[in-house]
Amino acid sequence: MRRNLAWAGIAILAAVVTVAIILPRLRGTEASRGVPDASGSWYDIAFAVPGGPEACKPKCLDTRLVQFIDATTTTLDVAAYDFDLTSVADAMARAATRKVRVRMVTDSDTVANVKDAKIQAALRTVRDAGIPIVEDNRRPIMHDKFAVADGARVLTGSWNFTEGDTYRLDNHQVIIRDARIAANFAREFEEMFARRKFGPNKAKDVPNPVVTIDGATIETYFASANDPSVPLIKKVSAAAHTIDFLAFSFTHDRLGDAVRGRAAAGVKVRGVFEKTGSETKFSEFRRMREIGLDVIQDGNPGLMHHKLFIIDGTVTAFGSFNFSDNAANDNDENLVIVTDAAFARAFTAEVERVLAVARRAAK
Repeated sequence: MRRNLAWAGIAILAAVVTVAIILPRLRGTEASRGVPDASGSWYDIAFAVPGGPEACKPKCLDTRLVQFIDATTTTLDVAAYDFDLTSVADAMARAATRKVRVRMVTDSDTVANVKDAKIQAALRTVRDAGIPIVEDNRRPIMHDKFAVADGARVLTGSWNFTEGDTYRLDNHQVIIRDARIAANFAREFEEMFARRKFGPNKAKDVPNPVVTIDGATIETYFASANDPSVPLIKKVSAAAHTIDFLAFSFTHDRLGDAVRGRAAAGVKVRGVFEKTGSETKFSEFRRMREIGLDVIQDGNPGLMHHKLFIIDGTVTAFGSFNFSDNAANDNDENLVIVTDAAFARAFTAEVERVLAVARRAAK
């Protein structure tokens, strides 16, 4: 009996030791995946961490896109304004090898940038895999940054698929798991890839303009067939308590007027402007500073590349859409507006982080 108990004790001890050894390894394996900053039943949110590849581990945005692509089984459509990531190009090539139908749309200026060896190498990898690439062939830019997988998942945000955007710039990346949202982006991609329609020449309708998932409302807008500034101004004008924003470019007068109007009504406004361009006569920065709004230039030595509004801690507007007339009227852009408090909290935390960096730099 005692011998049996002794052996049982040894077995338990061995099991404990095994768990102690293996569990950290399992956690390490899990950590090596591109873990998001926030997740819900239908979304994952992640933010760039400026400072190089080591700074962003284990949640580098390129890692998450590669995983997104590697999980694809039937179709993959990629619309990328800028593109130089070897890992992403390789993942697209692997998908094509698995017989996934892979297609790409990009801006003509990107293709024509023969001086950038990394861009050309990435594009060559894609072409060599037999993946067709369609250029916009016009002066306004194809500024989208999204991927649609298997008609069921979308990856989008402010993040260009480049080394600089990944490791040096402030950016956001959102994965949405919903076939209706995927259909919206797939329709936009088809307009550009199959019909060769860009900017205001694309179809104005969106298959699922408003979608509800687990109590959250998701609205999808595409420029410039539909001006995303219109619904954004409407949301800002309805702000009752707070408006937070992060702006790479903010030159849109009517949107600026809406922010100032709500501030005059007592709404608390906080905002960070990318320093580059924010002191020109076209920027809204000085106009807001002159009336005492809590706005500041960013402190990132790279660029603060977000295009983001959070209204009343509940409504989040994000995507490729810069707050400018060009983005509204000429470019190919996307803006997603989510009404959900938990979703907004993740972006509010990013606002707080970017604000803190900017305030330290301003001292």
